Amino acid sequence: MPYVTAADGAQIFYKDWGQGRPVVLSHGWPLNSDSWEAQQLFLARHGYRVVAHDRRGHGRSTQTWHGNEMNTYADDLATLIDTLDLRDVTLVGFSTGGGEVTRYVGRHGTGRVAQLVLVSAVPPFMLRTDDNPGGVPVEVFDAIRAGSLADRSQLYRDLADGPFFGNNRPGAHVSQGVRDAFWLQGMQSGHRNAYECVAAFSATDFRADLDAVDVPALVVHGDDDQVVPFEVGGRASAARIKNATLKVYPGAPHGITDTHKDQLGADLLEFLNS
Repeated sequence: MPYVTAADGAQIFYKDWGQGRPVVLSHGWPLNSDSWEAQQLFLARHGYRVVAHDRRGHGRSTQTWHGNEMNTYADDLATLIDTLDLRDVTLVGFSTGGGEVTRYVGRHGTGRVAQLVLVSAVPPFMLRTDDNPGGVPVEVFDAIRAGSLADRSQLYRDLADGPFFGNNRPGAHVSQGVRDAFWLQGMQSGHRNAYECVAAFSATDFRADLDAVDVPALVVHGDDDQVVPFEVGGRASAARIKNATLKVYPGAPHGITDTHKDQLGADLLEFLNS
C-alpha cells in the first residue's frame, strides 16, 4: 500500500486513483479515506486524478501519540502534496477535513492550489467563545469526549444511527450498511487520536485561514446538519471567503457524502469544470 512519510516519521496512507488534474480529498472525524470512495470513484471516472489520504491516527496511517492537531494535520497534507508533486490542485475537505484543507491554505498558501471546496465543514470556528457567541457550547464536545472514554464503540453507533446521517429524523432511511461503515472506520482510528481530534475540529479558529483563501471556493452544506450547524459552518464560511459559491442542500444532514452522494458528485464536477 502507498504511504508518504511525515516530518516526524509518521506513515500517511493514501489512495491515488485516475489521471488528470488532481483533486485531493480530506475526510471527517473519526473516519478515513474510505468515506470518500463514492466521490473518488466518480471523479476519477470523469477524468481527474483523485488522491485521498488517511489522516494520522486514522485508518491505515500511523497512530502517533503526538500531533493530533490541525497544524500537524495540515503539514502532513503538505507532505503528501509535495511528495506527489501535485499542482493546480482542487482541495476538498469534509467536516474535520474542511478544517485541515483550510489550515493548509493558511500555513502553506495556494501556490499549488487552484480551487477549494468545503463540505459540511467545521470552519470558521465551531466552539462558542466570547468572540464567537454563535458557536456550539463546549458541553457538546465534552459529551463526545466522555462518550469516547466510556464506550467509544457505542458512541460511534449512536452517531451513525442518529445525527450524523439524520437517521433520527422522521422518514429517514439510511441503510444499515452506511451506518456500519461509519462504525467500522471509526473503530480503525486510534483511541487517543480520535479523542484529541475532537478538540482539533471544535476548538481551532480558522477565521484567519479563510481570510487567506484567494482561489475560487465552493461551500456545500445541508441546512439540517445536526453536527456542524449550517449557520456555524457553511453560511459563516461562505460569507468570509472572497469569491465563494454557497450551495445549500435543503433538509440535508451532516453526512452528505453518503446521503446525497449523487448530488454532491454532480456539484463537484460542475465546479471542477468551471
